Amino acid sequence: MSMAADLKIGHSLSEKSKQIAIDDVLDALSLSKCKDTRCARLSGGQKKRLSIALELLVNPPVMFLDEPTTGLDSSSSLQCISMLKGLARGGRTIICTIHQPSASIYEMFDHVYVMAEGRCIYQGASTNTVAYLSNIGLNCPEYHNPADYILEVANGEYGNFTEALSRIAGEMNWRSVCVTSRSGIEEVRKAEAEDESENYNIHKYSDPISPPSEWSRFIVLLQRSFLQLYRDWTVTHLKFALHILVGIFIGLFYFNAGNDASKTLTNFGYLVVTLVYLCYTSMMPAVLRFPAELPILRKERFNNWYNLKTYYAAFMVADIPVQMLFCASYTSISYFMSSQPQEWFRFFMFLNICCLVTITAESFGILLGTTVNPVNGTFLGAISTALMVTLAGFLVLLTHMSKGFYYLSFISYLRYGMQGLVHSLYGYDRGSIPCPEDAIYCHYKTPDVFLKEIGMSDSNMYWISTLVLVGVIVFLRILAFCTLKRSLGRG
Repeated sequence: MSMAADLKIGHSLSEKSKQIAIDDVLDALSLSKCKDTRCARLSGGQKKRLSIALELLVNPPVMFLDEPTTGLDSSSSLQCISMLKGLARGGRTIICTIHQPSASIYEMFDHVYVMAEGRCIYQGASTNTVAYLSNIGLNCPEYHNPADYILEVANGEYGNFTEALSRIAGEMNWRSVCVTSRSGIEEVRKAEAEDESENYNIHKYSDPISPPSEWSRFIVLLQRSFLQLYRDWTVTHLKFALHILVGIFIGLFYFNAGNDASKTLTNFGYLVVTLVYLCYTSMMPAVLRFPAELPILRKERFNNWYNLKTYYAAFMVADIPVQMLFCASYTSISYFMSSQPQEWFRFFMFLNICCLVTITAESFGILLGTTVNPVNGTFLGAISTALMVTLAGFLVLLTHMSKGFYYLSFISYLRYGMQGLVHSLYGYDRGSIPCPEDAIYCHYKTPDVFLKEIGMSDSNMYWISTLVLVGVIVFLRILAFCTLKRSLGRG
């Protein structure tokens, strides 16, 4: 509620006034006891009321609700409609769609609009429904729910009356509340509704509320993104712990491979494992993330909470540092345990490429997540990564590729990742690599020999790879934004 107030009200009101407005809304919707409860732990009826409360913060004159009773039991449905009735008595126009309301709920509606085959067959007071139908010879049984009966008529269970009903639906005399005498019970209900409306007389702001700036909304969305990352332990805590554990495992598996000339090819395998691990662990969660957030994003965008660019910028600013932290936790452990060069500039060059590959893979996952459904996205992500690995220059060395596949390998971002990692470890005038005394011959004792044999001897290859990866990240993020915008528009 506080974040919704910051997004919708901003600095138009003081923090104290906003808190008063929040408390008023929660009190009116009987949610005060749940103010410290997470949304996931609320009941279905409470979630419905919370959705309404979020929009009531700015006290809108008109509210549209799509099937507010769907998924609720009869008691919760009655409470929900009673609440909406009270809000309407407070001077608002409440418009909602509903299917098969009970008789008690149907009586609460001031004006009903019934459609069949795309045409209106009745519009008017709910209390006039029975009299309206009897006007053309459709007599509702005495103890039958008028709402069920008119739906049965609309479905043609008593014959095709759609044409006749649509012809007389425009008459004005059915639109006003029936003025015939009511029973004592109906009079009591009316009095109770009028008294109840006082409970929903939510505080109205005397001055028009100017929306906050997009910068203010960006700060709020950034705070919300960090809060979501902190609370979702499967995304942050578990993933961070697994990166540390995998870093220890890989470090032990390739122990001392980086400082042993006889294990240069084994150390090359360490680079392969690092790239593939960082690629998959970044891409697959991203593929699944946006499809889960699309319904919430679509609703908040429809209600004009923020601009899509603001949301996307906040998401990136919050997400990229976290991904870099995960990458650094794995890289720093496995790098030193595998005895890579103990030079800080080489370590940071190595870490830089690892972070860029991580963000590139995540960007590709976001693109898939905003384009296709999670099942297809997971499949396409796995297939595309396999192709990227094949063309990266380590399963088949660049010097061993045919001319066609060599030029095709330029589309693989993992090729640039591998080139950057190799040069961070073996380039920039690295001295001879120690050769164990028990080794008969160390072919790759000189790093230049290794670089030449794998086809990565260009001295400028590291910075070229860095620039290419940055360019790919920017391109994929922009493309993902366009596909996200298209998905929201299509929905």
